[in-house]
Amino acid sequence: MTRVSVFPAADSSNAAGDGAPAIAIQVLERAMKLLDALAAQSDPVPLKELSLSTGLHPSTAHRILNDLVIGRYVERVDSGLYQLGMRLLELGSLVKGRLDVREAAIGAMRALHKLTGQTINLSVQQGDEIMYIDRAWSERSGMQVVRAIGGRAPLHLTSTGKLFLSAIEPRQVRAYALRTGLAGHTRNSLTDLERLERELALVRRHGYARDNEELELGVRCIAAGIYDDAGKLVAGLSISAPADRLQDEWISSLVQTAAGISESLGYEVGSSPKR
Repeated sequence: MTRVSVFPAADSSNAAGDGAPAIAIQVLERAMKLLDALAAQSDPVPLKELSLSTGLHPSTAHRILNDLVIGRYVERVDSGLYQLGMRLLELGSLVKGRLDVREAAIGAMRALHKLTGQTINLSVQQGDEIMYIDRAWSERSGMQVVRAIGGRAPLHLTSTGKLFLSAIEPRQVRAYALRTGLAGHTRNSLTDLERLERELALVRRHGYARDNEELELGVRCIAAGIYDDAGKLVAGLSISAPADRLQDEWISSLVQTAAGISESLGYEVGSSPKR
């Protein structure tokens, strides 16, 4: 049975001293109190009222609110009046979109798993990585999946990640390569920008992407894109299988399944995806 490993967790040690984590948690708790207090009111709230409702000293509340304003989590609409900011709406829309994709995809993912007998992954882009948000699999898939939902992987090493890279401008791909250094995980990893660009050209031409043991030796993947009603690539649907079991005959079913999920999200199949 092929084993898919989990990436190690980031080092949680803190060089700033034992007191720093406690202070950071206290600031976060106070910020959340202020956000909750703003959410409880339909109209902009004065600083004095926020101070009273949260139990924070006015100077403390003012300092934290200023930081939240800079981050666009809070808006200052008048001198001393505050309301929730647009950044929260943006984040909420992202979360809602992911929930919508999962709800729309799960039935189709199970059907595709039943057809292929292999692991079916649903992933979204998170910065320079993809994040796995759902999966359909069973013991008969031939792989023990231990990369948990919520796990991440670099864009250039995964079939779904290549879909997202193929959807952006060449200059953005070059910027990604510069940021990440195109670090590899196996001897098959694409660590050269020119090779990656050729691969992305194939993705655009064929409408699906491959991972040829580039993330994990012994594991190959194929992925097709899922688009929303605005034509934006919002997720990737992929089949992962032991390298010797992946079949090209599954590609048409994968592409059709992804297209069906896209249609359920309001995408008009046949229209041009947004770049």
